[in-house]
Amino acid sequence: MPTFRYTARDQTGQLVESTLEASSRRDALRLLATRQLQPVKLTDAASPRTSRSETPGGTADLSGLSRREHLPFLEALHELTLGGLSAGEAVRLLSLRLKEKNLRLLSGAVWDRLSGGLTLSQSLEQIPQTFDRQTVSLIRAAEATGNLTEVLQRLIEHFTQQKEMRQRLTTALVYPVFVCFLAFGVILFFVFFLLPRLQGLLASLGGKLPVSTQIVVGGAQFMVHYGVIIVPLFVAALVALWRWRQSEKGRTITDAWMVKVVLLRSFVLETTLLNFTQILAVLLENGIPTVEALRLTERTVVNRTLQAELHHATDRVLEGASLSAALGQTGFFPDLLLDRLAVGESTGKLAPCLRDISRNYATRHTRRLQALTSIISTAVLLFAFSFVGLIAYAIVSAVLEVSASFKF
Repeated sequence: MPTFRYTARDQTGQLVESTLEASSRRDALRLLATRQLQPVKLTDAASPRTSRSETPGGTADLSGLSRREHLPFLEALHELTLGGLSAGEAVRLLSLRLKEKNLRLLSGAVWDRLSGGLTLSQSLEQIPQTFDRQTVSLIRAAEATGNLTEVLQRLIEHFTQQKEMRQRLTTALVYPVFVCFLAFGVILFFVFFLLPRLQGLLASLGGKLPVSTQIVVGGAQFMVHYGVIIVPLFVAALVALWRWRQSEKGRTITDAWMVKVVLLRSFVLETTLLNFTQILAVLLENGIPTVEALRLTERTVVNRTLQAELHHATDRVLEGASLSAALGQTGFFPDLLLDRLAVGESTGKLAPCLRDISRNYATRHTRRLQALTSIISTAVLLFAFSFVGLIAYAIVSAVLEVSASFKF
């Protein structure tokens, strides 16, 4: 019977190294679970390498997985580990009990890798379409310190906050988008349905049309004759702009432009600072070193200009500068935030300080988002009402002008 060498953590968190005999790696992991040991490393004593090609998960089709399964998997795993199960046994149960197809596929892939001798962090690292580098790093730190349940709880809180923010953004944009479509529909109705009939009626009555009516009718005729050309060209221009932005050069130029435009700068900065403080707080709270946490956090920044500045700030921290001083040289962090970071560094409470800052920015971001959507909705409504008022004025003035021409 094969002999396996293992490194595991017992109930007290102490590392235990020994060997055991089992018919397969899967059976060896089950034996460790029955001994209430959490495996950190498991290798064949005769062949020290960890076999990844033998794991069934390596050949499973995981193309249907995405970031959507990230949070539900962590929540289900946390519930089981909170009840006292080891991570491996919890994943095995999830692969058997979950009903949702993608979650069951994900759990099965993770379990296949665990049963092949990999640790939980190594197993998650092999599924990058679902688990990002921050999650993998935190799970690896949890395995080293033996506080997996606590780390899972913090990860769940962090990703739940991000999910709620995305939902608030989507909900806030529903009404403006609806108003835009409604206003666009009203304009199309007047231009392509009502105005041609009005024009025929006024032409049959004779008389000179007022200037306002001539402008509206001329605009309608222009849209009727040239709209089939203008609209496709406009859509093609938008598609070309979007594709150019996807390129490295286009992304760099547009990101630099976004942090310079007055109306966009504050929104982009607040969103970036919110994500930056949230993620950095989670990493630091779970024992990730400051420099490594900064490197992981900067990769999550969407704007390339801000990402480059944060990269330079991390280099300054490596050279010995304080975090507040390094971030201050970027020119993007508010003075009040830098002062609070300096206080957190001096008192040794940087992570709680970042957590408080992220809460404040979340509140400010929500208020700004609500104000922005209100402004957009009001502007669209005013435009629609103004356009309808212009058409109504053109109709009334045309009727009065034509009726006046019949007086003797």
